Amino acid sequence: MKPLTVKKPQDFGKVAVLMGGSAAEREISLRSGNAVYLALLNSGIDAVAIDVSTSPIDALTGLKVDRVFNVIHGRGGEDGVLQAVLEVIGLPYTGSGVMASALSMDKLRTKLCWRGMGLDTPKWQVMREASDIDDCISHLGFPVIVKPAQEGSSIGMSKANNREELMAAVHLARQYRCDVYAEQWIHGQEYTVAVLAGEALPAIRLETPNVFYDFDAKYQANTTRYHCPCGLSAERERQLQTLAVTACQGLNVEGWARVDAFIDDDGCMQLIEVNTVPGMTDHSLVPMAAKAAGIAFDELVWRILETSLV
Repeated sequence: MKPLTVKKPQDFGKVAVLMGGSAAEREISLRSGNAVYLALLNSGIDAVAIDVSTSPIDALTGLKVDRVFNVIHGRGGEDGVLQAVLEVIGLPYTGSGVMASALSMDKLRTKLCWRGMGLDTPKWQVMREASDIDDCISHLGFPVIVKPAQEGSSIGMSKANNREELMAAVHLARQYRCDVYAEQWIHGQEYTVAVLAGEALPAIRLETPNVFYDFDAKYQANTTRYHCPCGLSAERERQLQTLAVTACQGLNVEGWARVDAFIDDDGCMQLIEVNTVPGMTDHSLVPMAAKAAGIAFDELVWRILETSLV
């Protein structure tokens, strides 16, 4: 990892840590935001914590800050909306810009971009009409995993093993008011790779007794196991890291992100999604990967904030 570029905390000016939001991931964002806020204070950075519960314009009106550390997960904070507001106001911010944020938040458009780049991602079927149920069964078979295209933290996702479960899964995902799709179930091992300032951190292999790595496994359960080192050979891990960086570059993702992927039973690396405002809680994966690379949490937060100066 490159040396720190900012040496003095005052060089950042006053930093607003935006957290909360109104999406389904609000509580996780508050936890992430408070952790980031305390880390900034620990480093001597002049910071203010702001719970954005309504309009970000209202939250920022009259506030005298020099830059923003964005930790709002999900729609309204991770999908380009907040980024557009900050662009108009003229405030530098952490993370990706408007286009990359919007593309990455929409898992369907992300998959289309990756497929256009020739990168592997599991087959899928968009679920819009009643006839899509039969098309999905014919095209993908069972099992599948059904997802709302614009939610994070596995919210609204469920596995379907038969027609009845597929219909129930689609009904659940449609409650989140966005496109819904069924994705081929991948048999293999799940990994995540954090990317910081264009460099990949050590990969983490995820293992859970749950049906999949769902909200409970991510934030509540103590049974989830995180393997770092991930168990891959050095060469295979480098390939996975390179894939993660390439996946981010294709979407113009900047600053920091976390790429989720599977390595299936045939050894093929399958991209799942990219998170442009990853979690920063005590269960979160980016801090875990950073620690494995010798980067403590406070330094990680400093490094992410540095990317707002680029």
